[in-house]
Amino acid sequence: MLTTFQGLLSILRKLRSNPDRELRLLLLGLDNAGKTTLLKSLASEDITQVTPTQGFNIKSVQSEGFKLNVWDIGGAKKIRPYWRNYFENTDVLIYVVDSADIKRLDETGRELAELLMEDKLRNVPLLVYANKQDLAQAVTAAEIAEGLGLHNIKDRDWQIQSCIATEGKGVKDGLEWACKSIKKK
Repeated sequence: MLTTFQGLLSILRKLRSNPDRELRLLLLGLDNAGKTTLLKSLASEDITQVTPTQGFNIKSVQSEGFKLNVWDIGGAKKIRPYWRNYFENTDVLIYVVDSADIKRLDETGRELAELLMEDKLRNVPLLVYANKQDLAQAVTAAEIAEGLGLHNIKDRDWQIQSCIATEGKGVKDGLEWACKSIKKK
């Protein structure tokens, strides 16, 4: 069985047009959305000991001519002003939402709207993970999309993907879309 990360590399091999291309994926979202768990899941690492990110995490993998860099930046309110330091040369913006934390949907929507207005992220494809779909109080990806106003986005490709980062469910599907968007750019 292929790991999610191996699956992504397989997809990239199929899509590649420039074998030495370095890809930069920026992973953002509010604190406790599951960004680091998602990153560790991508890298097939142990997710039982995930702690809140105080700065950033990065995972880089070199495989068959690809260098894939995934930047996970902490989502605490005091860290968010520093997100803009990581926008340069982003190929895909991945935004993670805690689907079970409906009380913070307005806050996460405001943060996402600000990100989408940034010049350095102009035209960058957006992948939204509606994480924690396994929790009883989770709302659907469609409800998250509506709450975030994703259907009003006209200046970039975007996709919302239901996922359960702790189990790796839905992660590969989102990344397949991201890779196709990179190829279209």
